[in-house]
This record gives sequence, structure tokens and C-alpha cells, in this order.
Amino acid sequence: MSYSLGIFLFIVAILVTVLIHEGAHFGFAKWFGIKVQEFFVGFGPRLWSTRRGETEYGVKALPLGGYVRIAGMNPYEEVSPEEYPRTFGAKPAWQRALVIVAGPATHFVVAFVFFALWLGLVGKPMDHGVQFLAVAKNLGGSTSPAAAAGLEQGDRVLRIDGIVNPTPQRLFAETQRRDGKPVVLTIERGAKRFTKTVAPVRSTVAGQRVWRIGVVSEPVATVQDRTGPVSSIVHGATMVGSTTVLAVKSLGHLFDVGRIFDELFGGAPRRVTDPASLVGVARIAGQTAEQNIGYLLYLLASLNIFIRLLNLPPLLPFDGGHLAVIGVEKVTRRKIDMRQLIPVTAVVGTFLLLFVGSLLLLDILKPIPFP
Repeated sequence: MSYSLGIFLFIVAILVTVLIHEGAHFGFAKWFGIKVQEFFVGFGPRLWSTRRGETEYGVKALPLGGYVRIAGMNPYEEVSPEEYPRTFGAKPAWQRALVIVAGPATHFVVAFVFFALWLGLVGKPMDHGVQFLAVAKNLGGSTSPAAAAGLEQGDRVLRIDGIVNPTPQRLFAETQRRDGKPVVLTIERGAKRFTKTVAPVRSTVAGQRVWRIGVVSEPVATVQDRTGPVSSIVHGATMVGSTTVLAVKSLGHLFDVGRIFDELFGGAPRRVTDPASLVGVARIAGQTAEQNIGYLLYLLASLNIFIRLLNLPPLLPFDGGHLAVIGVEKVTRRKIDMRQLIPVTAVVGTFLLLFVGSLLLLDILKPIPFP
């Protein structure tokens, strides 16, 4: 697949994800009888719009996200007494919380769908089989078990007893588990297949006593292990959880302002693990599509997890900030004047603009190297 088509599909997927996110806010607001004034994709100048009932739907020039304008969420909006019951602030705390949570929660659902599709249609890469890079002649002053059994460099291990297509890690684990008892290996050498029985011996490696047969091995092939529908669903949900844990652990690295400053002004090179703007991620999506279009599903799933977490800090204008306000009001039983929180919103918004702008500049001048 072409680089350009990969970027196009990535942009389309992001816009659809934004629509789903904002659509969830919109749907729950409508469900609870809250007036929704606008539902737009993009920001900046209006390209097209239409009004249906009390809501204006449309598209704006900059495809950098989207928004819904819900009555009563703008602290400076003047609301008449007749319309107040249909504003956001007039609703019970649990309804307001659901309206806010609905948007970010969709990213978990979208990530789950992408992970499940990736597992079922593309498959998780798995190492299959072991090939010997080298066979030691001696081990611990004696002939190595591998050499004694007649094993040679280039031999491929098809089985370890009943274990088919083992990995190098599995070969090592099975060698340790047998505690010195013989291991039967099914070997492929050219067009020939045969079995060899090898008895591991004790050897010291990096100060530790382990069982060895005297070989250096590597994976012989990497294949895509596609799963069935049920397994894809189960493992897709598991991957959402595991990826969320990894994303939480990496958030500190994401906001490493010192590193970004060094990259911008100190000449530090970009690394594969560095954060990127949507421009940088789109470039990676294009490069990914050139190699394997299916990995776009994995990339989009992981990106949705990060977007979900980035929306959770208890600071305005994040969704997590709105949830924090609702929580404080519920505990204190006092309404918060949102106008008093405008300075906080301004500070956070300024930081975000500088942060995203810095990443955008880096992605243009010093793109992240593709692994």
C-alpha cells in the first residue's frame, strides 16, 4: 500500500473517532434533555453547516478535532429563566457526569474494536521455530551436548518433545525445566528431518548456574498468528487493559519538557520513543502502511488509548476537569462559579498550545525515525 493512502486512511480514522467521541457527548446530552446548540467537526472558519431543530451541524476548515456546544457550559453565556432547566448546570450531577464520561469512554470501545480486528484479520506476530546460529564444540571442559548429538550450525528445531515451533525462549525454558533430563529435538537440516536426544549439563553464565546444551539460537521465522472471533474479542479486551497500563506508565515521559527543549534548541536527536504530534503520527501511519497495512489497526488502537488518558487530567478544559468540578460540587453541595476557573483554563490551554506547537515543529524539522 502507498504511503499517501496510509496517511489518508489514518486521517479518516481519526475524524471518525472524533465524530464518535463528540457524538457520545451529544447523544447523552440529548437523552437527558439538555439543549445542544452546535455539533461541528474541525475548528476555524465554517465550511458548511445545516440546522436541524435547535442544533447546527457542520464542518470547519481545520480538521484538528471537533466539538459539541452544550447549553450552559460556557460560563459567560446568558441563559433565560425559561431555558435554564435545559442547560447543563441545571441537571443532576450523575447526568452531567455521564455526559462528560461518554466521550472519553468511546476511545476504549474504539481501541477494543481495532485490537480485535487486528488480532482476527492480521494476527499478532509470533516467532515460530528455532535455528542454531552456532554450536559450541566444548562446554565446561568437555564436549558439548549439542556437538555430541551431532547438531550443526543452521539446524532448525521443529519440536521440543511435543512442543511444535518453539521459540528460543521456550527452548531455554524447557532445558531448565527438565533439570538435566534428556530433551528430544526434532531437527530439520536441508531436506532431511530427524530427531536427536540431548542431555543438558550445568554451566556458569553471568555468574549463574544454568542448564545448557551448547548452542546459540534465534527465531527462524515470524508469522502472523490470527485468532478466531471469540479469541479476538477476549484478547482484544485484554490488550486494551495491558496497553492502558503501559500508557499510564509512559505519561511522564510524554510530558518531558526538558527533553523536548533539548531537541528543539540543544541538538538532541529524535528517538523512536519520543512523543509526536498528529503530523508525526500520520507520517508513521504512512510508513506503517507501506510495510503492512494491517498494522494501522494496531497503531489506531494504541492511539485511542493515549487520547483517552490525555483527556482525564482533573484540569479544565479536559473532560477530567469537568468531572472534577462535578465531584467537588457533589461533595461540597455548592455550585462552583466557572468564571473563577477561567485563569486555570487559560494556563492549561496555553501550555497545550506551546506543547503541541513544539511537537509539530519537531515533526516538521526533525521527524521521528521509523523503526
